[in-house]
Amino acid sequence: WPWVLLAALVSSMMVGLRVDFSMLLEPLGFVKVLEWILAIFAFATCGGFQGETTLLVSCNGVVNKTITAAFAYPFRLNTVVFSAPDPKGCGGTWTDVYLMGNFSSSAQFFVTLAALVFLYCLTALVVYIGYNHLYEQNNKFPLTDLVISVLTAFLWLVSTFVWAKALADIKVSTGASIILGIESCKAPGTTCHFLSVTSMGILNVSVVFGLLNMILWAGNVWLVYKDTNLHSQWNRISGSP
Repeated sequence: WPWVLLAALVSSMMVGLRVDFSMLLEPLGFVKVLEWILAIFAFATCGGFQGETTLLVSCNGVVNKTITAAFAYPFRLNTVVFSAPDPKGCGGTWTDVYLMGNFSSSAQFFVTLAALVFLYCLTALVVYIGYNHLYEQNNKFPLTDLVISVLTAFLWLVSTFVWAKALADIKVSTGASIILGIESCKAPGTTCHFLSVTSMGILNVSVVFGLLNMILWAGNVWLVYKDTNLHSQWNRISGSP
C-alpha cells in the first residue's frame, strides 16, 4: 500500500510538470539558489564545529601537566569536564571541573532554521522550475511564498542575534577567565595557567552567514510581493485619480 500511494502521488505530480530552467536566471529563482547555498554554509559552519580549551597545571607531584576539555555543537558546556591532572588527583586536592553554561538552545535554533530553510528552498526551486505556470496562475502560491519569506527573514534576524550573543558567552566560558572559577586551582601548592583554546573564527563566519541570509530573505520579500495581487492592487489604487 505505501508503494501504491507513493506511485500515485508521483504520477499526480508529473501530470502538470513543465521543466523550465530559465527560471533560475530570473531574480526570484536566482535568489532562491543563493538562499539555498547560504543555508548550507550557515548549517555547516555552526553545526560542524569541534574545539577544545587547554590548561597547564602544576600541583603535588605534577609539573606542567596539560589538561584538556573538548567541546562541540550543540555547546552544552556544563557537561564538558577537565579531568584530574594525575591519577591521584593532585594529592586529593583536585576535583572534576566542568565548564559553565548551556548554549544548546541558541545553537540548535540557528542550525535547525538553516536546515528548514534548506528544505524549503529545494521545494520552492522544484515549484519554480517544474510548475511555474501553476505558480503564476494561482495567486495562493505567491501569497504563501510571501508569508513564508517574511517569517523566514524575521527568524533569521532573531536566530542570528541570539546565536551571536551565545557565541560571545561561549568565548568567555572557554577562555582564560575560566581559571578564576576553578576552586582546585586555588588549593595550596597548585597553579593553573591558561594555555590555549581552539580558534572560533568559523563560528564568527556562521554569524556572518546568518546576517547574509537575513538580508537576502528581506530582499526576497520584495521580489515575491511583486508576484502577488497585492502589488497589482496597490498599483491600481495609486494610479487611480
